[in-house]
Amino acid sequence: MRAAMTRRCLSLWLGIVLMAIAALARPVLTQAQEEGKGNELTRKARIKVAPDYPDIARRMSITGIVKLAVVVAPNGTVKNAKVVGGHPLLVNAAINAIQQWKFEPAPTESRGTVEFKFQPQNETEK
Repeated sequence: MRAAMTRRCLSLWLGIVLMAIAALARPVLTQAQEEGKGNELTRKARIKVAPDYPDIARRMSITGIVKLAVVVAPNGTVKNAKVVGGHPLLVNAAINAIQQWKFEPAPTESRGTVEFKFQPQNETEK
């Protein structure tokens, strides 16, 4: 019985921590939304790296879309990426992935948005 109470307390504590993280992240995401207004990035990506699905997000069945405002340098590397929206547990994976992308060269830098969709694969698809 004591183990069941300990598990309930831990589960309640984890829920409170995750709600606090989400509450703290919300004002930052709102500010980034204003800064990252724009359309989809029109430059073609030569190399795309898929984000790693965070284990904790997979265990908690967290899905969703992370939207990033991206600045691409003339040489095709990602110069800057800001979060426009998405679950806080998925954001770092999206940023890590976009920083590895390579775009076609262009005479000037480009700006736009990129979306990453996170959803767990079926066990048979792995």
